[in-house]
Amino acid sequence: MNQLRFRTPTHHLRYAAAIVGSLTLAVAQDPTRLEKLESENTALKQRLDALEQLAQREGLQPSKSGLKATTAMSEITLSGFVQTSYFYNSRNPADKKSDGYLWNTSHNGFSLNKVKLTLASKPVEASGDKWDAGFRTSMIWGEDSTVLNTGSPAAGFESVREAYVEINAPIGTGLNIKAGQLISLLNYESGDGGAANANFSQGFQWFYTGNPPGAGVQLSYTFTDWLTARVRVQNGMYAGPVDSNDGKTLIGSLNFKPTEKGWFNLIGFGGPESRTTDIKGGSVLAGYDFTDKFHTGLEFDYFNFDPAIGKASDLTSIGVFTSYDLASTLSVAVRAEYLDDPDGGGLKGINLPGRPGSAIVSSDADGSLGSLTLTLNWMPTPRVKIQPEIRYDFTSYTGGLDGHKNRVIFGLGLNYLF
Repeated sequence: MNQLRFRTPTHHLRYAAAIVGSLTLAVAQDPTRLEKLESENTALKQRLDALEQLAQREGLQPSKSGLKATTAMSEITLSGFVQTSYFYNSRNPADKKSDGYLWNTSHNGFSLNKVKLTLASKPVEASGDKWDAGFRTSMIWGEDSTVLNTGSPAAGFESVREAYVEINAPIGTGLNIKAGQLISLLNYESGDGGAANANFSQGFQWFYTGNPPGAGVQLSYTFTDWLTARVRVQNGMYAGPVDSNDGKTLIGSLNFKPTEKGWFNLIGFGGPESRTTDIKGGSVLAGYDFTDKFHTGLEFDYFNFDPAIGKASDLTSIGVFTSYDLASTLSVAVRAEYLDDPDGGGLKGINLPGRPGSAIVSSDADGSLGSLTLTLNWMPTPRVKIQPEIRYDFTSYTGGLDGHKNRVIFGLGLNYLF
């Protein structure tokens, strides 16, 4: 059927041309038919124009604009991963859910953690001479999607992780502009979990001293090879794609890369989250490769929650990330983190999105939370990543972790990357 469709416009064009030639000969033999033939020629010209447009759409003739749908599609990439796991909680929680735990939250059960699909145009070219534009959109489904995505069923955002238009404006060396739903600038770890990180499970820092994707506009400018600045305005720290008030959050980031082996980011943020609460704070993210095999990272976060009524509360966290390549297909990773909530306003009683009963619950007014995680990364093929993991969680909150102050969670994660 496709071959017939592709042949048809060309066939009609040749047929129409033959008709026009015959009509022209007829005019020479009988001038009295000129007026009638002119009318018929006008109708034929309209048909020819329509057939030419059809041929251009089918790719049989070049478009007048020089753009083809097939060319545009060839510049779009499709990537993503499928992620599944099995994990066991030593405390055997009665509801089979691990309190405050991100990813593989189902105790003693197999989980389809994530299915991610990303569509993206070719990278936007940074240039001071010309405009360029592109887009990126990622969608995630699975057990972890309620924590990763911004939700908002009324706006149709249930499965959207990120979606934005990217533009290069020819200013200086090139001003990068992104507008749409953007993932957080905070946190050392990626929200893709083990598919991108050296540890399969997500650290406590990623949720409690991080923020979900939000709708906004971001400007980035590269001053030198070692300094890039970013400024973003979005709908609050936790508002997501649809804002319920006039408050906006301002986030700024200075990204330094003084050497080939090291980098660090200085991040500051602040703004009214609602009519009753302001949020401000900052983060330091850093990484350094001591050797080609030994990699390290650091995250420090400070959050201040300032309500209109009552006293302000602080929340701090620190995390250290290390990994060592044992072979080209095998590495080991260790993550250590500690979160301190001296005012009781940032850890206790906060459910993970879409997971009722997942909050840390305790009679203690304030407390701390931490974890130590050991993960083995094995890639028997370039597209398969297998991650056995054991994790020790601890807290000062009485009964904060499944009715206890500590627990061990162990199991295995499996990722297929495409």
